Amino acid sequence: MSEQLGSIAFILGVLLAIVAAVGGSLVAGYMGYVTLLLVVLGLIVGFLNVSDKELIPFLVATIALMSVGNVTLLPLDAVLNPLGTYLQGIINQIVVFVAPAAIILALKAIYVMGKTVDAAK
Repeated sequence: MSEQLGSIAFILGVLLAIVAAVGGSLVAGYMGYVTLLLVVLGLIVGFLNVSDKELIPFLVATIALMSVGNVTLLPLDAVLNPLGTYLQGIINQIVVFVAPAAIILALKAIYVMGKTVDAAK
């Protein structure tokens, strides 16, 4: 059941991130709630959806997403308006969604590494 909940939380998080980014003015008054929901869904994904085997790939993917989030895609608007704005918004909202999961999983990785070092003594 928890695996299903984690999968549902992941799908809802990605969809909500896309809707929040593309919805723009329609969700502007609710962005605080949308952000809170993305954070909660990210925490659920971090606790329930990523196995030990997927830990490092997930963290690497999160680093890649956060790096891409620092690149501006707004010049694409000059070619096909508002493509750059939408893509930038989607990436930013997905980063808001995966960041809490990344925090949980990074702490888990540090804990496992510390536990391994203690066991070796």
